[in-house]
Amino acid sequence: MAPGQSTEDLGQQNQTMRAGEDEESSRGSRRRHLRKLPAAAGCGTFTFLSSAVAAISGLLMGYELGLISGALLQMRSILALSCKEQEIVVSSLLFGALFASLIGGFLIDQFGRRLAIIIASSLLVLGSLILLPYESYGIFIVGRIAIGISISLSSIATCVYIAEIAPQHRRGLLVSLNELMIVIGILFAYISNYAFARVSHGWKYMFGLVIPLGALQAIAMYFLPPSPRFLVMKNNDEAARKVLERLRETSDATKELTVIKSSLKDEHQYSFLDLFRSRNNMRARMLVGLTLVFFVQTTGQPNILFYASTVLKSVGFQSNEAASLASTGVGVVKVVSTVPATVFVDQVGSKTFLCIGSSVMAVSLVTMGLVNRNIYVNFTNVCRSQSPEDFFLQRPGNLTGVTNGSLKDLFASMASPERLSFDAQRSPDVARMGELNKTALAGGKSTTGSHMESGEVPVVLKWLSLASLLVYVAAFSIGLGPRTISSVKPVHCQVSLAYHLVQAFI
Repeated sequence: MAPGQSTEDLGQQNQTMRAGEDEESSRGSRRRHLRKLPAAAGCGTFTFLSSAVAAISGLLMGYELGLISGALLQMRSILALSCKEQEIVVSSLLFGALFASLIGGFLIDQFGRRLAIIIASSLLVLGSLILLPYESYGIFIVGRIAIGISISLSSIATCVYIAEIAPQHRRGLLVSLNELMIVIGILFAYISNYAFARVSHGWKYMFGLVIPLGALQAIAMYFLPPSPRFLVMKNNDEAARKVLERLRETSDATKELTVIKSSLKDEHQYSFLDLFRSRNNMRARMLVGLTLVFFVQTTGQPNILFYASTVLKSVGFQSNEAASLASTGVGVVKVVSTVPATVFVDQVGSKTFLCIGSSVMAVSLVTMGLVNRNIYVNFTNVCRSQSPEDFFLQRPGNLTGVTNGSLKDLFASMASPERLSFDAQRSPDVARMGELNKTALAGGKSTTGSHMESGEVPVVLKWLSLASLLVYVAAFSIGLGPRTISSVKPVHCQVSLAYHLVQAFI
């Protein structure tokens, strides 16, 4: 028995040793595979740098979206804009964006993502330069339309460019970088609004700040490589291979190049009209995406971005400085709420964030409505042009040692018949307002002062209204942010076609 047991034990030991060697060999093979994986599909420094340079478009886009909120407070006084003219100034950017959305997909497929970003940045610089030398309503509309075309084209091209240069396991993170830059741009815009609120012609400084950054991005993008996917689309496989090897910091990118060719071959089986057919559930996906975009608009978030300072001024933040400072809180809340939504959306799920965000939005909007129901708001005065004498009287310290007679002399030229005649040609309401202010000054009164005295908002309601607005903005960033819409885009059709359709719907 002992020899048999010894032989059996020896066999078991040999089997255990062989199993251990096999397991050790397997672990070693896995370790070697993991060491090779980053080299084959890693996110190198050059990839991150290229994505960051492209994401500057998001920063510029967010800045231009939030900038008009504070700039409008000054422009309506300097250019004597009526309510309708102010609305056209704001919406002119959207007209340009709509035009670019309809042709953006074709442009980036025909000329490339990198070139589209360069053109967009150059157009933004050109549009901003148009605004600075002139104080003309018509010129301002032209400049804002050019900027609208720029930010719409860049938003399409940037997302596609970053997605196509990023490795698969880092694609979501790098694309989210562009979304984060948008909300940071909005925050910078509100800070700029506050910083230049008391500066003479401060709106020119606000619009001029983007010029160096836009020019820098256009120059930097020129030295970055084209998208590998675009090069394969143009049958330039060798150049695509070199770009992939540079982006992945590897000497062999054959496998990823093969994957790109395979995906393009699959996409050629689909057409743009397939987005509206039941094939692979495309129609349902597109309808869900369009519905979400529809709710983005109808819930009023874009209006908050464009009119934040104006809305806050109407609920008790009387001066331009106070309204601009309060609107800065909107930018801070958007950044703070976007970061966790972007980081945890894959773990928690877009649907969960959508349900939570929509519920909180509903509660905050109801609260805001109940609060504002108890606040008297003269909607004509909210958007009316502020006369030069009103602007002077509202600034602290300007009434020291000034008598009614000196005030009349001071504003005699501003309220001259020639000026009133010019205003009457542009807007009868503006001319009528100038006559009323001139009469009020002659009697030693200020129409603005009487309005402020009769329209004083209780402190509690003022701050409760601001708090409701901030909660609404935070809930929107969590629930109806860009990641929610992007998660339902059809993955088989060309990304640019689907994306520019949704952009046109916006």
